[in-house]
Amino acid sequence: MSRISRRSLLATTGMGILSGGLRRVLGAESTSDSPADKTPAESHKEPLDLAKYQPVSMLHLKETHVPRARYPVIDFHTHLTFSAHVVNGVSLGAERRITGQPEELLPIMERRNILALTNLTGGFAAGLQGTVAQYDKRFPTRFYTFTEPSYNLFQQSKYPQLQADAILAAHQSGARGLKILKTLGLSLREQTTTGNLVKVDDPRFDPMWEACAGLRMPVAIHVSDPLAFFTSTDRFNERYEELNNHPDWSYFRPGFPSNAEILEARNRVFARHPKTNFVALHVGNFAENLENVSQNLDRFPNMYVDIAARLNELGRQPRAAGKFFDKYQDRIVFGTDATPHGDKFPQQVFNDSLYEIYFRFLETDDEYFDYAPAPIPPQGRWKISGIDLPDGILHKVYNQNAARLLHVAAG
Repeated sequence: MSRISRRSLLATTGMGILSGGLRRVLGAESTSDSPADKTPAESHKEPLDLAKYQPVSMLHLKETHVPRARYPVIDFHTHLTFSAHVVNGVSLGAERRITGQPEELLPIMERRNILALTNLTGGFAAGLQGTVAQYDKRFPTRFYTFTEPSYNLFQQSKYPQLQADAILAAHQSGARGLKILKTLGLSLREQTTTGNLVKVDDPRFDPMWEACAGLRMPVAIHVSDPLAFFTSTDRFNERYEELNNHPDWSYFRPGFPSNAEILEARNRVFARHPKTNFVALHVGNFAENLENVSQNLDRFPNMYVDIAARLNELGRQPRAAGKFFDKYQDRIVFGTDATPHGDKFPQQVFNDSLYEIYFRFLETDDEYFDYAPAPIPPQGRWKISGIDLPDGILHKVYNQNAARLLHVAAG
């Protein structure tokens, strides 16, 4: 028998397309966007830019469409307004920038069975008052607004008490809780925007935490970021593309604490203020390590978590995630991090498709599907599987747990 090359063998057995797909992975690009149109000669062109690599799965799997949530949803984590004056990551002014008017949000809410949106970045002082007037007062029970720290007062000698007083004023203006951005721990500095970083457990904030406890206002706290953001942006980093596109998101730089240091400081705050309810956002800011999050939930009865913008992590460990939801079913709230017109970040853009993905993850056992409405996975190149929660747990996650924290009626 004469010797036959591997390429000839593949061609004669009808596998030329598969061979071409392999060559694309290894670095050759076709001028056509369709795999079926590729020829062996075209496969020897320039190496394929990773950003253009969009492999099509050959798996044949069940695909369940979930256009409406099984129970009414309180989305505990959205951003409908932002500060209009930010310097080096620190909000310094009360003026707000609106990302989506209620009239454009409500139709999507109706279609997807969204009972209410919680706007975490409602601002402070006059900005907060305007946000509450624009959303909460015009559409009661559909929008809830959180306040934020008044970092513009940080240099004043009486800041700790001024900040506590600001929380009381925000509560009187209609704020339902307090939002802590990762500004605290990663941006706020001793001279507000310059100098050494202020630590998460700085005692100057103790009166603020206690004010929230006294007013029964939950604290939605985001400190740290994905673990990959604290490691070198190199060929071993599973979030390389994301960090390469946004190099300022990397904290693997001199002058920044480690992920562990930030979370340890946060935990000291939880321990020091047991009467304050803290919702540790993004699955406790450590969705990559559910064992660690579980240990903290066991240790701190005042700790809750949301799932916002972390389907990419939960969905690639569906069995562990399912057990996590079962054990902590009373302390997990639904959240998306949704931002109207946030198309640059598809994992959190407020639209119909985003909510369908969340519902599919929570309500089905579908496998290997996209965690964001985007042609290229924005938070790591993988897909996710659903966890098919039982009705009792699903109801708690969708609205009951959040309603209890917000002191509002559940759906």
